[in-house]
Amino acid sequence: MQTIDYIVNDVKALHLNDTINKAKLLFKELIFTHIPVINNNNLLGLIAESDIHTLENDATKIEEIQYLFESFYTIENVNWFDLLKNFASNKANIIPVLDKNKKYVGYFELTDILHFFNNTPFLKENGTILVVSKNKENYSLSEVSQIIERNDAKLFGAFISKSEDNIIEITLKLSTQNINEIIQTFRRYDYTIVIDIKEDDYLNNLKERSKYLQKYLNI
Repeated sequence: MQTIDYIVNDVKALHLNDTINKAKLLFKELIFTHIPVINNNNLLGLIAESDIHTLENDATKIEEIQYLFESFYTIENVNWFDLLKNFASNKANIIPVLDKNKKYVGYFELTDILHFFNNTPFLKENGTILVVSKNKENYSLSEVSQIIERNDAKLFGAFISKSEDNIIEITLKLSTQNINEIIQTFRRYDYTIVIDIKEDDYLNNLKERSKYLQKYLNI
C-alpha cells in the first residue's frame, strides 16, 4: 500500500477564529502532540499541546497566537522512511498532508504508520540483516541490488542507516542461504561489512521499540 492510503481527516483542523479553549478541549480528548491550523484549506502551521497549556485566557482567538505556530508538513505520496524521519525530526505524532496544489487534505498519524511498518517484510519476515559501508562517491543502490540478485537472494528492504564524513552505511534485510557468497561479493566491490547477523538483535530491538512506542501512544 502507498502512504496516501493512510491519510485521515477524522479530527478537523483548527481555524483562526477558534478559541484557545476549543484547542485545549481537543487536546484533552486526543493523544496528538500538535493540531493543524488552516484557513481556506491553506495550512498556516501547527499549535503544540505543550504550548497551548501555557496560555491562560481561554477566550483568546487562535489568530492571536500565530507566533507559537510550528511549520512542518508532508506531501501525499511521501515515501515511508521520509515520513518516519519527519515524525522524529519534529517530535510529533501527527503530520499534516498537502496535495500537489499545497492544499491541506488531512494528516498522517504515527500509530498508523508504525502499524504498517511493523507488518512490512523488512520487519516481519525471517532473514539476515547485513550492514555494509562504502565511500559516498562510489556508492550505488543499483549496484547493491545487483550484488544481491546475482547471488540468488531476495531483498526485503534497504535504507541508508548512517552517513558520516565521506562514508555511507546501508542496512539490508535479506532472505538467502548464500550469505557468505554475498559478503564476499560485496568485499570484491570494495564494500566494508559492518554487521552480519542472522535473526537479529538489531531488528528485534527495532520491533520492540516500535511496539513500545505504539503502546505508549495508545494509552
